[in-house]
Amino acid sequence: MLPTIETERLILRNIQKEDAFDMYEYARTTLVGPKAGWAPHNSVYETTAVISLFIQQAQRTGLGVYAIILKETNKMIGTIELFNLYANFKAEMGYALNPKYWGLGIIPEAGRAILKWGFEELNLKRIEINLFVDNIQSERVCQKLGLSFEGIIRNGYMRYDGLIFDEKKYSITDLDYHRLYKERISA
Repeated sequence: MLPTIETERLILRNIQKEDAFDMYEYARTTLVGPKAGWAPHNSVYETTAVISLFIQQAQRTGLGVYAIILKETNKMIGTIELFNLYANFKAEMGYALNPKYWGLGIIPEAGRAILKWGFEELNLKRIEINLFVDNIQSERVCQKLGLSFEGIIRNGYMRYDGLIFDEKKYSITDLDYHRLYKERISA
């Protein structure tokens, strides 16, 4: 079970089957899934099945997918997660957001909370984000969160449709996190 995390505008909590309609609203579009490597959902039933898999993963590994809830409306507007966890070492961060909420700083706000959880509670030494080279929005998120560009992984990802993409790798270490976020707090 993931701890519930609250930020100024958001609640990050365990994803639930009741989130299926809100998630399907953005998971069905071609603007979200393909940029993250997954196919657009064809039905709310498919979205419910995906959420069931997320819940099983959380029960099995102790990690899982957070639903991003906008406090103002109590609406689930996206997801964020740490995955591929190597305990006390590293994990990857992934996220998806309903396009209606793009450009509002939602993912950076949620991302800062996940970084804090990862470094301060899970004692990670490194968090990575991989993204397709043309995903400028995710690249901006990495920059806003203080992650460092490490390079391009050529032919690093085969998407659901068989297309192969180069990926950019960004990361932040625990030392970078503590230096960067301590400076923000004391400034």
